Amino acid sequence: MKTGLLTIGLTTLDVVASPIDRLPEGEGTTLIRGIACAPAGTAGGAAMVAATLGVPVMLASALGSDLTGRFVRMALDEAGVDTTLLPVLDGMPTSTTVLAVDSQGRRPNFHALGAGMLAAVNEEVLAAARRVGFVHYAGVGGPKLDGGAGAELLQAAHEAGAVVTCDLISPQASAFAELGRLLPFVDYFMPSAAEALALTGSTDLDAAANAFLGMGAKACIIKNGGKGSYAVLPEGRFALPAHVITPVDTTSCGDSYCAGFIAALSRGWAPLDACRFATATAALVAQGLATLGKLNSFEATEAAMRAMPLAEVG
Repeated sequence: MKTGLLTIGLTTLDVVASPIDRLPEGEGTTLIRGIACAPAGTAGGAAMVAATLGVPVMLASALGSDLTGRFVRMALDEAGVDTTLLPVLDGMPTSTTVLAVDSQGRRPNFHALGAGMLAAVNEEVLAAARRVGFVHYAGVGGPKLDGGAGAELLQAAHEAGAVVTCDLISPQASAFAELGRLLPFVDYFMPSAAEALALTGSTDLDAAANAFLGMGAKACIIKNGGKGSYAVLPEGRFALPAHVITPVDTTSCGDSYCAGFIAALSRGWAPLDACRFATATAALVAQGLATLGKLNSFEATEAAMRAMPLAEVG
């Protein structure tokens, strides 16, 4: 059985500060609890979390030729992420987001575009997709991926026997057409509830999931924040509750849910149990700042999954 994970798509540096409930007047200074920096993004963040959970992972994205890019690569390397497929684009900055998280966990943010949106498919990336057991596609909207290159990658991974997952980030109107190319090769499509409803025009998650299944996805898992998740799997339809926690920073919860799901599947867990593990992964991430939050290991996350209380299913 093939092992390992390839993630492809957006990589950024997140600079997270909390709590910020208002901006100081003029040039005043306000003391806050903490500031954290970490690699993030639908591909970079998922890779960081997966590696922390013990999954061998390669990241296909891009960095700028600046100090920020060097910091991101160092942090990824230290986490155990294979950055062989992470090129430096000369003369470009690294994609960076500043998040001002308030005392309720809300996170208005400021994003500077950069190299991270320019992930591309080449022969090395295709070879990696054919070699690994899992491919997580987080590149919808990428100018070098939309229109055929992304679908070619997922077809190659699918035909080689990889389990293919797919996530979104701030999808534009063009995303629906791109999903038409991608979803026939996707085993688990994993959008947020807001994304699923907006893209399909549906008023409920079940109808949205049906739309994505009709486009070719084999299963659909819709992440719904503090309300939990809704999983449409071959074995049935399930509303899964979230854990009862006090959130500190929910920035990377969606990416961590995807990574937790893949980590559990890679250890032979059934998909529904992997959803429960993914819920616990996101809950631990939400209780600290930046990409990893309070996440430590697969074993610690499994213990937390059994210990943290669950909310009522709404």
